[in-house]
Amino acid sequence: MTDMAELPSEPSGWLSENELEQVRGELPLLYVNAIPVRINALGELTEVGLLLRADDGAISRAIVAGRVLYHEKIREALLRNLEKDLGSVALPRIPSTPVPFAVAEYFPTPGSGPFTDTRQHAVALAYVVPVDGDCAPSQNSLDIVWLTPEEAASEEVGREMTGGQDVLLRQALAHCGVLP
Repeated sequence: MTDMAELPSEPSGWLSENELEQVRGELPLLYVNAIPVRINALGELTEVGLLLRADDGAISRAIVAGRVLYHEKIREALLRNLEKDLGSVALPRIPSTPVPFAVAEYFPTPGSGPFTDTRQHAVALAYVVPVDGDCAPSQNSLDIVWLTPEEAASEEVGREMTGGQDVLLRQALAHCGVLP
C-alpha cells in the first residue's frame, strides 16, 4: 500500500511525452468524444459541427476528442476538450449525467473494429453536446463547419473523416433521430 506522504498533493494529470508513449503501449486510455450540435427552439437538431484538421499533411474532418485526465470528472473532461477545440465562448451544454450515447473502442491495429487510432488502444465515451455560443477553433483545428444532418451523414463527408469517426457520427445522428 502506498504511503499518503508519497502521493503528490495536487497531481497535474499530465504525462510527459515519454510517459504517455510508454502508457499508450501498455494500457487502454480513456477519452471523451463529443459531437457539437445546434438545436432550435423546438429542441430539434438542425446542425452538426465538424472540425477541419491538418494532421500529417492531410486535411480531414473530425469530432471533438480528448483524454480524460487523472482525477478529472467526465463532465470536466468534456468541458475542457470542447473549450480546447471550439474556444472559450462556445457555451456547450454539458449533459447533467455522464451517460454516453455510445462507447467507442479504438484499436491500434486496423481491422480490429470500426475505430482505429494507430498510437494506442483507447476507449472513448461519446456524447452529443448542444453548443449555443460562437465557436473559434483552436489547438490543431483549422475551422469548424456546420452541416445539416443530411450533409453530415453523406458518404462524401464520411470519406473525409479518419479512424472510424464517420461511424460514430452516424451513430450520433441515429441516436438523435435525424439519420437520413
